Amino acid sequence: MDKILVVDDDLNILRVLKMRLEAEGYLVTTVAEAHEAIEIGKEEDFDLAIVDLKLTKQNGIELMEDLRQINSEMPVIILTAYGTIESAVEAMRKGAYSYLTKPFEHRELLLQIKNGIEKYRLSKEVKRLRGIVRERYKFENIIGESEKMKKVLELVSRAAETDSNVYIQGESGTGKELIAKALHLASTRKNGPFVAINCATIPETLLESELFGFKKGAFTGAFYTKKGLFAQADGGSILLDEISEIPLSMQAKLLRVIEEKEFYPIGSEKTTKVNVRIIAASNKDLEKEVKKGNFRNDLFYRIHVIPFKLPPLRERKEDIPLLADYFLRKFSKKMKKEIKGFSPDALKKMMLYSWPGNVRELENVIECAVAMSTQDIISGDLIFPTQAIKESILKPLKKAKVEFEKRYIIQLMELTQGNVTQAAKLAGKYRADLYKLLEKYNINPENFRKK
Repeated sequence: MDKILVVDDDLNILRVLKMRLEAEGYLVTTVAEAHEAIEIGKEEDFDLAIVDLKLTKQNGIELMEDLRQINSEMPVIILTAYGTIESAVEAMRKGAYSYLTKPFEHRELLLQIKNGIEKYRLSKEVKRLRGIVRERYKFENIIGESEKMKKVLELVSRAAETDSNVYIQGESGTGKELIAKALHLASTRKNGPFVAINCATIPETLLESELFGFKKGAFTGAFYTKKGLFAQADGGSILLDEISEIPLSMQAKLLRVIEEKEFYPIGSEKTTKVNVRIIAASNKDLEKEVKKGNFRNDLFYRIHVIPFKLPPLRERKEDIPLLADYFLRKFSKKMKKEIKGFSPDALKKMMLYSWPGNVRELENVIECAVAMSTQDIISGDLIFPTQAIKESILKPLKKAKVEFEKRYIIQLMELTQGNVTQAAKLAGKYRADLYKLLEKYNINPENFRKK
């Protein structure tokens, strides 16, 4: 159960909030004094705090800052009967999750609580996964504050709690192996081996012996017994990267391993049993490969139990400065150079580029720039020195926001077939607000209803 701390010097409000929030299934602790809130905040972990702006002995914003010193990620909702724009701006600027003016609607408060706790839970999971990966593998380049990367890490966290097979789709260079390792390390198999193979790099004639091993004398040149990758991964996880490149003849044998948890090493009449979690990955759309006849339908469903897709770098451009800074520090240290950062022109060129090679391409570009730099700042001429980046592809923020909002409202109408009430619930908005947006963009719900 999620735990909420409520701080207000009005005892009637405390009683009402406690009663209503407990009826919704929350564990609620109420206090009237700021010092009590700080003491209990040190002793217990809360998922969210609701703080009155005007307390008897302390300003609510100051208390919020004190609570966030104890738990920096905890969302805080500020309540006040003294609703001014100035106080709202100050509260949000100093880290409040949201701001409600008394008297407030109970439904609106519940929605703010639900969204705040979900964001807090996601933030904690992302931090936990990053900690696991950095501690064991030093993969600090699982970097990103974009919503798409946060959702990916949330999916990794959920998938790690199960032992089901996982399928990761993503373009080359998006970090599929990195995510697979994070999944392994966050799972109950973390103390077992993690074995990875890129199926596209192994010739068809050698793939079976690589996966399943062979007995001495099984064929010409088999001078010793070799343990295959599946046997090496026993008790842990195996990543089959670029699984779409496995030939159909091997796909049937792989299907048997997944179904029976056993296989025959080449030249052996005795099966080898294994306990392995399959993590498959591909830069191709496997469903399309199935339709083309290049991939077995039954194998697809065996590996496609928990699927998720890694976003390309062009879809999470807000992460580019963070990644670029990481790679800058990495290569500056490696090359023994003291480079402090990027010029505005260099950052602009990186933000305008589409990055078809994704994070791997960005890493290579930064390595080249560091190697060629003779100053303590990476200048724009060192980023794609032979390419001209078109600036016209970047729209003004205001125009981009308007286009996104209109497209989003149209998708809502399509999904709900013009049901404004249902659409408002999905969007987390009041019907009146949604009607304003429909009017703003001249969108008629009737056009989306089934005739």
